[in-house]
Amino acid sequence: MEVLIVENGGGLGQLWADHVGRLGCQVQLVHTQTDAEALLREQSFDVLVINLNLRPHAGDASAIADYASFRRPEAKVVFVTSSSFFSDGSIFRYMPNACAMVPSSTLPADLAAVVEYHAR
Repeated sequence: MEVLIVENGGGLGQLWADHVGRLGCQVQLVHTQTDAEALLREQSFDVLVINLNLRPHAGDASAIADYASFRRPEAKVVFVTSSSFFSDGSIFRYMPNACAMVPSSTLPADLAAVVEYHAR
């Protein structure tokens, strides 16, 4: 199972990657939209984990998901957010490849379980 994680710099993305990797997934971790799109051009992923709250200089999370739906339509996207903006579930209408949205406070082991479930 191939997983791409797009998270702001810092330890959180690596923490997620470590937990997902322990479940036997091959994990790529990037910190920007540019890096995510470059990887999506080159290889397939079963699941993308994208922080909806990317820093402005890192790019646009929804643009990454949109690009993935065009380039890798089979890939599912798990969004992670600290915002309540999409709490009404509307993200599933806007992003056809969205399969889950979890709060950023989700335990890394629980996030890994969600990723493993959707990667099957």
